[in-house]
Amino acid sequence: MYAIEVSHLTKRFGTLTALDDVNFSVDIGETFGFLGPNGAGKTTTIRILTGISYPTSGTATIFGHDIGRDTIAARQSMGIVSETSNVYDDLTAWQNMIFSAELYHVGRNEREKKAAELLATFDLYERRNDKAHGFSKGMKRRLTLAMGLVNSPRLIFLDEPTSGLDVQSNLIIRDVITGLTREGVTVFLTTHNIEEANLMCDRVAIVNKGHLAAIDAPERLKKTIQSAQSIVVSFDHASSGQFEEVRGLSMVNAAVKEGDKFRLYTEDPATVIESVMEYARTKNLRVISISTLGPSLEDVFIRLTGLQRTGGMVHAID
Repeated sequence: MYAIEVSHLTKRFGTLTALDDVNFSVDIGETFGFLGPNGAGKTTTIRILTGISYPTSGTATIFGHDIGRDTIAARQSMGIVSETSNVYDDLTAWQNMIFSAELYHVGRNEREKKAAELLATFDLYERRNDKAHGFSKGMKRRLTLAMGLVNSPRLIFLDEPTSGLDVQSNLIIRDVITGLTREGVTVFLTTHNIEEANLMCDRVAIVNKGHLAAIDAPERLKKTIQSAQSIVVSFDHASSGQFEEVRGLSMVNAAVKEGDKFRLYTEDPATVIESVMEYARTKNLRVISISTLGPSLEDVFIRLTGLQRTGGMVHAID
């Protein structure tokens, strides 16, 4: 049995096909990343998997329960943390936790125990009697996640859990997710932070225009585009036109400016390194650092979704 099993899932809105014959499964205890550009079908998929929306055709099961025909049984085993925090500002952190527990039909003794435990885990216990309207974005996000875990779910859906958060909240949430998977909880994660997916996920699925473009472990996906090797170099000082000059070096296919560094994509790293060193000599520059990199999960994402980098930015191709 799978935690999630999706078969021939299709969703149409009039003439728009948001999902087109999508198939995948998620193992119990797996951290599964679901990536794609805006409008790719991520939100539609989550709405179907959580019983909020119904597919036009196809099926989705949660621990063997069909989410359409057996919605209550399927939802009893899941927790849902949406991208927008669903905290009630006029309630205290404790009241938010208890209210969420009541919605999940958690017993009185158990819900107070879980509320205290989770508020401590998310470093909010000392603020339990404070109203949420005074909380920062990071604190509200942590409270939202705690509320989504109050029923001890076997499967949790996390939609952009760390988007725009402070470092402390980011670290706490990542540590909690890691701890959940050690306990056998299945995590379904959507994120625009591709490096986050690379670090946290056992497997990732990349969806584009309603189609599943790829699904595999991050490292295996990277090996599918070995041509996306790159050299990252920084010089002791910048000058006008420097980016255009390094982009024009021999065997450089594309270039991206990353802060004070240049990332040069190539199929021949050795030749590019020689070109960079020669360029530095002719321009009287000192190379501060230079390193070679294999393809990243972001490179895979860009290749499969039809995006392109231009002047250090990522743009959609029309």
